Amino acid sequence: MNDMSERPASENFAALPFAIPADRWDDAVASGMSPEDLLLYRSNLLGADLTITNFGGGNTSGKLPGVDPLSGADVTVLWVKGSGGDIGSMKRDGFATLYLDRLLGLEALYRGIEHEDEMVGYLPHCTFALNPRAASIDTPLHAYLPFAHVDHVHPDAVIALAASSNGEAATREIWGGRIGWLPWKRPGFALGLQLRDLVRASPDLEGVVLAGHGLICWGDDARACYQRTVRLISDAASHLNKSMKTQAAYGGRAVEPREPDARRAAMVALMPRLRGLVGTGSAKVMHVSDDPETMEFVCARDFGRLAALGTSCPDHFLRTKIAPLVLDPARLDDHDYLAGAVEQYRTDYAAYYSRCAVPGDPPMRDANPVIVLIPGIGRIAIAGDRTTARLASEFYGNAINVMRGAEAIGRYVGLPEQEAYGIEYWALEEAKLRRMPPPRPLAGRIGVITGGAGGIGAATAARLLADGACVMLLDRDAEAVKAVHADLQQRYGRDLVRYAACDVTDEAQVEGAFDACVAAFGGLDILVANAGIASSAAIEETSIELWQRNYDVLARGYFLSARAAFGLMRESGGGSIVFIGSKNGIAAATNASAYASAKAAALHLARCLALEGAPLGIRVNTVNPDAVIQGSRIWDGEWRQERAGAHGIDAGEALEIHYRNRSLLKRDVLPADVAEAVAFFASEASSKSTGNMINVDAGNAQAFTR
Repeated sequence: MNDMSERPASENFAALPFAIPADRWDDAVASGMSPEDLLLYRSNLLGADLTITNFGGGNTSGKLPGVDPLSGADVTVLWVKGSGGDIGSMKRDGFATLYLDRLLGLEALYRGIEHEDEMVGYLPHCTFALNPRAASIDTPLHAYLPFAHVDHVHPDAVIALAASSNGEAATREIWGGRIGWLPWKRPGFALGLQLRDLVRASPDLEGVVLAGHGLICWGDDARACYQRTVRLISDAASHLNKSMKTQAAYGGRAVEPREPDARRAAMVALMPRLRGLVGTGSAKVMHVSDDPETMEFVCARDFGRLAALGTSCPDHFLRTKIAPLVLDPARLDDHDYLAGAVEQYRTDYAAYYSRCAVPGDPPMRDANPVIVLIPGIGRIAIAGDRTTARLASEFYGNAINVMRGAEAIGRYVGLPEQEAYGIEYWALEEAKLRRMPPPRPLAGRIGVITGGAGGIGAATAARLLADGACVMLLDRDAEAVKAVHADLQQRYGRDLVRYAACDVTDEAQVEGAFDACVAAFGGLDILVANAGIASSAAIEETSIELWQRNYDVLARGYFLSARAAFGLMRESGGGSIVFIGSKNGIAAATNASAYASAKAAALHLARCLALEGAPLGIRVNTVNPDAVIQGSRIWDGEWRQERAGAHGIDAGEALEIHYRNRSLLKRDVLPADVAEAVAFFASEASSKSTGNMINVDAGNAQAFTR
């Protein structure tokens, strides 16, 4: 998938054929592994290849020997991927373990399809060795098949067969009866029994295509099972690729794609407005894609028909909702049109819920769209956090591939509405949602930090990221901000943090950097204006260049950054701007008139903006540090020597001792201390504060605000 914020310069709109998965099994690596480790090795190999299964999709199992911890008797234990895990990244503790004989004995308790959900309540009673990992709803599919190793995966190539009107016929054509076919059935106990009965009736089967769902196959050992899975997916992909060579995908092109720069500009203009419309009640983050597969789909003749059908595979559907919102590219600048389109989507979703809901179902969830498609421009995914948005986008990319393949051999078939609703509002899925941890305090919020490579900037970024915010780091030192970005990505993941080189005194660079933030995340909620400079000179030695440089960075830079933020925050319904001021903005400083007066100008700018922003829900506050020496790039330069000279002391450790002893609390002030104050102003904890200041200076009577 191409993230629009990271798209390569060149592109090709010829959609790629289905990829043929490679056999990555390495006997040298697998040699000497325990049965449990071989199962994990196989699982990780399968999950790491997105041509085999999507993130979090599919499950693997092995029926392995164990010893009952109470009786000491030899038993067979079903090791199966637990609920909510990802086979590509899981560890051994990601498997649920259950006594196989107890699982098989549950058939005596099964009261029929209407009582399907109650069977999941029995699974914990089958747990082996008190394993806390919850068993998934797919456990019966593995338990009742009489094979040592079972793989159930969701490859696009096989789901294309499973979601096509001619899928069953194509399955027979490709495999000549070696692979079975089962009509759509929701995962669970009934499907597990159907699979068992099908295999009993046809013992030579090597696997089964589950209509609307995916592939399940098996083997006598881990290696054989893995290689069969890879081979069957390769067979399906090769068949679809051959079929697609003879026809235009989706009926051919009907809309010409805009040029890449025009697509990006359209998205950057649209996303903050759209985010404001769908973010009522909770903050949302966006992920944008205009990869070749997406562009071929949204520009196609059959696009409207196919998009309306929604996705088919339950894994896709749960991430992307019943159907996408499709927008008219000619009306993206019309706010009334956008508001009406979003409201109509919510109305349609509520009607879908009303048609399908039965007493006892969970209440209706967020009715806003998750996927937005725009002919000629691309795809937007919207969610409460960046990772979920990216995954939703990737899952819809899987759905696009499925539609292309299904249409190549017949007609794409979506899930019936009632079945789709049954998956979305399944009590078992609701239980899974309730097991998820609550969102972090700043999840869904988007922040820009200027001076992001400095000590305060980097500490503030880490503090906001720890609370779940997305962060765009800006700094004029491209190499330094790149290094900070790499460190933060390692600590907090690749989804949450981006960076750009930006001189805050340059209007064009500031506008471009804020556009990059929108392209990466969808809008803006938090601005931390932190880019700084420091100088020390007596007034007669202060050149006009030195004076102007202080005002360029500390007044002009804060103004340009705040001005860029205001429009984006207005679209989102509000936000928080935090200026990093200084004790010297309040208290006079010897031989620092340029720096101190520029900081005072920024402080008063914040007060003015607090007045202007309040009607828009934009809060503006200031944090005033003092003598933040550790981790500071400013204090590593001439400023340290200059301030030491102004105080008549050595520039080494004596300077830190001087500032520590000068404070009322006799304590050092660290970048993390400043970051805590910023986090307070960025969060809902300060939702009733604007035009305020917090001094983080360990106490300085001269700087008392009153």
